[in-house]
Amino acid sequence: MKEVVTLFKEQFESLGMIFRISKYEDRASYQSHYLGLIWEYLYPLIQICIYWLVFGVGLKHGQSSGIDYLPWMVIGITPWFFMNRATLDASKSIYQRVSMVSKMKFPVSALPSIKIVSNLSSFWTMLVVSVIVGLIYGIHPSVYWLESVYYFFCMIMFLIAFGIFNSAVSILIRDYHVLLQSIMRMLFYISGVLFNFEAGSFPPVATRLLQLNPFFYVVSGFRESMLGQGWFWQRPTLTIEFWLIVLFFLLVGSHLHYKFRSRFVDLI
Repeated sequence: MKEVVTLFKEQFESLGMIFRISKYEDRASYQSHYLGLIWEYLYPLIQICIYWLVFGVGLKHGQSSGIDYLPWMVIGITPWFFMNRATLDASKSIYQRVSMVSKMKFPVSALPSIKIVSNLSSFWTMLVVSVIVGLIYGIHPSVYWLESVYYFFCMIMFLIAFGIFNSAVSILIRDYHVLLQSIMRMLFYISGVLFNFEAGSFPPVATRLLQLNPFFYVVSGFRESMLGQGWFWQRPTLTIEFWLIVLFFLLVGSHLHYKFRSRFVDLI
């Protein structure tokens, strides 16, 4: 637990630097592209159109719980796009920069957080798009929308915990990042992003196992808040399980990070 406290202390002390570097990386990533940062928002919009045509039109999965498929899908896919990219970027953040930061006084534990923050701009844009789509389809603001603040906090905490874990393991096990990419592709289809596996088409045992997925907790949580379908304390078991998973990755990730941090350069 002491390592977890040290981890968060370094994050708070480095907040200014995290935001400055993340802003610089946003610009640097697309400086050689004609459309620049527009690609940051254009790519997820293209993906949404493809999934809507395939699942919402082609396969006739037009509604979920009385909600039109397009707003239902867009609301869920918005946090997923952010979590997927932030997870993969954070997992290789230390590997990519450790040789540079080892030559200066720099909190290495802040590198995964920089990647998380650098992806926030596209998340906010997609969130605005999902709200607009919802309004077009008759989904109006309600008191439940305030709950999205809680799920945003859940998402960031999970990404920090998962990011510090993945970034350390990616250095210790060189093939881990490739494995993580495959796992994230699989999680995309079993996290309730494109279809509602709680609707009754899955066996109860399979549904219960899929609910343990922390990505599902965040995706379904954003949907519940935006669609006004309930409060997080009405799902106490899932909430406790989610925070236990976050705590697990925090404890293990921070332990691995501080145990091997002095050897990161040698391991690479």
